[in-house]
Amino acid sequence: MPNLGPTELIIIAVVIILLFGAKKLPDMARSLGRSAKIFKAETKGLRDPDAVDEEKPAPATQPVQQLPPAQPQVQQPQVAPPIEQTSQNKATNN
Repeated sequence: MPNLGPTELIIIAVVIILLFGAKKLPDMARSLGRSAKIFKAETKGLRDPDAVDEEKPAPATQPVQQLPPAQPQVQQPQVAPPIEQTSQNKATNN
């Protein structure tokens, strides 16, 4: 495994900031920490089946956006307009 010096770490940090932007990095780090905490609790629960559920972290609560009820789309049957019989049509029909 190659040794990473301070120069390489700075270059990696700059590339990450350029890719994701400075505004999204704190949110990404926060979600990564929550995921690691949940993963740790789940793996501990697999090893010890008698573990108490209180040790598991509570899921993050975020407001749920309520969507309006879906309106059923009723399609009207398509009816062809009546054919007007002109004097030519009458002559060909007779």
